[in-house]
Amino acid sequence: MFRGQFEHAIDEKGRLSIPARFRDILREERGLVLTSFDSYITAFPLKVWHGIEERIRANPTFKRDMRDFLRHIYSLAEDAEIDQQGRILIPQALRQRVGITRDVVIIGVMDQIEIWDKARWETKVAAAPSFEELTAKLGELGV
Repeated sequence: MFRGQFEHAIDEKGRLSIPARFRDILREERGLVLTSFDSYITAFPLKVWHGIEERIRANPTFKRDMRDFLRHIYSLAEDAEIDQQGRILIPQALRQRVGITRDVVIIGVMDQIEIWDKARWETKVAAAPSFEELTAKLGELGV
């Protein structure tokens, strides 16, 4: 389970250091799958990614929406391995798509990791609903 928020910088070669706490969780994994559903990068441990693929396979791929979704997600998906220094390489195309240049915020979100451009994350947080609004919404959802 990934939790917490960390600020890091991507080096000139596109490498990002994974927080030590996350590396400990990922120790048994052989790598990650990076992709983007939105304006940030999502890093899935391989086991989680394979579970997502199983659920996707259960849906008919002859529907246009599903084909469009698959093209989008898989065209952006990249395998990433953690090197000896605890870093992953984030491909330039993926960084450009989400506007990451150097400073990032890494967020643990249950079974996945989100990698945000720092300025974009700060804008997102500033525009977020209040804690009271969020907890009320969770109550409506039965959480």
